Amino acid sequence: MTSLAAVGAGAEANVWIPGLIIIAGILGVVVPVIPGLIVALAGVLLWAIDSGTMTGWVVFGLCVALYAAGLTLQFLIPGRRMKAAGIATSTLFIGLIVGIIGFFVVPVIGGPLGFVLGIFLVELSHSRDSARAWTATKAALRGVLHSMGIELLAGLAILTTWIVGVLISR
Repeated sequence: MTSLAAVGAGAEANVWIPGLIIIAGILGVVVPVIPGLIVALAGVLLWAIDSGTMTGWVVFGLCVALYAAGLTLQFLIPGRRMKAAGIATSTLFIGLIVGIIGFFVVPVIGGPLGFVLGIFLVELSHSRDSARAWTATKAALRGVLHSMGIELLAGLAILTTWIVGVLISR
């Protein structure tokens, strides 16, 4: 197998290329264009394969565990809070669909606006009370933001673990 350094980018490529992939994955959490954590994990895997050391594989294993913990917490904590607030999964799904449509209708801000509008309209159709629908919409938004926060923390933990692994292996 050819290492990243042998590709012609120099010895530092085996750190910078995976590092940039990990950072791109973390940015994908904040700007959901690419699947964030899985891309970050792919960057760590690339580094582990290239390093070919036990340290690389231990770091990758730790990062997989952090990924799994983040994924689990991402669905448990916000999901429980949204269920307690009476928000159905179908409401979030419809909000997501309207958000995707909004992204194409009004570039950049259309996605978040469409998501909020979709949740509000679904909740309004359920309760027929705009104050109640707005309260449910705010609860759904808090849940989504908590989920993104958990995913971001997991991504930063993966990045930190990888950096420690790079420093140990040098």
